[in-house]
Amino acid sequence: MITRFAPSTTGEAHPGTLLSALLVWLEARRRNGRAILRLEDLDTTRVRGQWAAQLEAACTELGLIWHAVHVQSRFAPAHEAALDRLEAAGRLYPCTCSRSDRAGGRRAPDGGWAYENTCRGRPLNGGWRAQTEAIRLRLPDVRIGLYDDGGMDLSQTPALEMGDPIVRRKDGVIAYHLAVVVDDAAAGITDVIRGRDIAPSTATQVLIQHALGLPTPRYRHHFLLLEPGTDGKLSKMHGSLPYSELRQSFSPKEIIGKLAHLAGLTDDDEPRSVRRLELDWNRVPTEDRVFG
Repeated sequence: MITRFAPSTTGEAHPGTLLSALLVWLEARRRNGRAILRLEDLDTTRVRGQWAAQLEAACTELGLIWHAVHVQSRFAPAHEAALDRLEAAGRLYPCTCSRSDRAGGRRAPDGGWAYENTCRGRPLNGGWRAQTEAIRLRLPDVRIGLYDDGGMDLSQTPALEMGDPIVRRKDGVIAYHLAVVVDDAAAGITDVIRGRDIAPSTATQVLIQHALGLPTPRYRHHFLLLEPGTDGKLSKMHGSLPYSELRQSFSPKEIIGKLAHLAGLTDDDEPRSVRRLELDWNRVPTEDRVFG
């Protein structure tokens, strides 16, 4: 069993990030497997080296020691080779549609605007490297029947419900869906454990795996940590409580104790070492919880 914790290094670690790290690490230990930390740093417009270093240091301070650390940008040749294979199969096309073009249209399962495959008929003249527009992957119009290990129904017809995914952005950055599929296969990932906000993208990623002839890992999607928004509504934590501020009020064991309690692993939020925790998915809540 090989799993991974794959945060984007576009900001400081926050409680939602650390919850996922804890669950991934505990699951690997429970099953006598391996847990890899993958620092996702492809979005050069947003990532910062100090955030990657801070995230790795935070994990170490909390007792989450990984079997290996992968830096995503170092796998660029594998990402480009995947695009070459998809181009050779005639599956890529350039897309001139912007987000504003899709706004006000049909909602996708992830809450965003669905792409209506408007540019599907455009030729990829000169190959993907010559394109100045975003590049999409033409998916088959098939339904994927899929459930994760927690019983969540991930079944979907991605090409119709989400639309063909971007695999290389207009600015040249390899897109998330392609990179995550290629990186998981290269690392031999057998189990993906991540927040349920990513669940609607799973069927799309499975079809990319099929297109590249790559294996499909097992999936499990856990609850999210929420916080009150400026409008009084609850929203997913997006770094408004960074780890550096968290540490001003709580010790590492206190942070682990709070996360473990929110995850249903303990009856109270007293300070604890990760070494004393045992993961039981039957105790982990399925509903999102408020961090506080």
